[in-house]
Amino acid sequence: MRLAKIYVGIGCLIVGLGIALVLSFWPTATEKFTQEDINAAVLHALNTQNLPSRSAKAAELIRPSVVRVQGFGVNPKKPKEGEVEASVGTGVVIKDDGTILTNLHVVNEGARYVITFYDGFTSEAKVIGIRPENDLAILKPDKLPDDLQPAVLGSSQELLPGDEVVAVGFPFGIGPSVTAGVVSGLGREFKVDDLRSLRGLIQFDAAANSGNSGGPLVNMAGEVVGIVTAILNPSGVKTFIGIGFATTIEVLAPLLVFRPFNI
Repeated sequence: MRLAKIYVGIGCLIVGLGIALVLSFWPTATEKFTQEDINAAVLHALNTQNLPSRSAKAAELIRPSVVRVQGFGVNPKKPKEGEVEASVGTGVVIKDDGTILTNLHVVNEGARYVITFYDGFTSEAKVIGIRPENDLAILKPDKLPDDLQPAVLGSSQELLPGDEVVAVGFPFGIGPSVTAGVVSGLGREFKVDDLRSLRGLIQFDAAANSGNSGGPLVNMAGEVVGIVTAILNPSGVKTFIGIGFATTIEVLAPLLVFRPFNI
C-alpha cells in the first residue's frame, strides 16, 4: 500500500509536469493542439526529470520501522566510571505491538537497553526471547511512539544473485544510514567461532559495519528479506570489504516460538 501511494504520487507529478510543459507551448488560436503534441510533452517530462531511484524508494519505505538499539552497563574493570554504553546496533519493528527483531550479539553486553525510534522517541526495552542458533533476539519496548510503523516482511525465497537490496542501520552509531548493493549469493555459511556457524545466509555487498547488526535487508519493494548479521574480513578487522551476511527472514516463521530469555 505504501509503495502504491509513492508510485501514484510520482505519477501525478509526472503528469503535472507534462501538462505544464504542454501549456508553455500552447498553440495560438490559429493552431491546433494534437494528441501527438501531448504525447511528446509528457515523454519529454519523463526523460528530463530526476525521479527517485528504486533503492531510494525502498529505503523510504523501511526507514520508519528501523530503530537504534543501545546497551548500557557498568564495566567491571572500571566500575568507578558508572554506567556506560556497552553496545550499539540496529533493530526493526515487526509487529504493531512494538515487537523488535535484532541480533542476539547486539544485546549480549548491556544490562539496560534503550530504543530510539524513527521520530526520535526513546524507550527502555527488555529482551523477551532469543534464538541463539540464528543469532536473533526479540525486544519489547516499555513505551511506544504514536506513529509506530511495523515493517512489511517479504520472502528471501524469491531472491536471486544479482537482485538489488538495501540495508538500513546505524553503523558506528550513525544513522539511520542507507546502503545499496546486490545479492552476491544464497545459502552461505559464516563461522562465528570454533564451535558455532550460521547457515543458510544471504550474502550481499551493500556496505555494512559495526552497528548495522540487527538491521533489515530489504528488496526493492521495501520488504524485509533478511537481518544483517555479520561481515567477513579475513584480516580480523571489523570493517567492510564487500562481503556481508544476513539471516533470512524465514527463520522468523517459528519466531514467535522464541525461548524466554530467562530460561
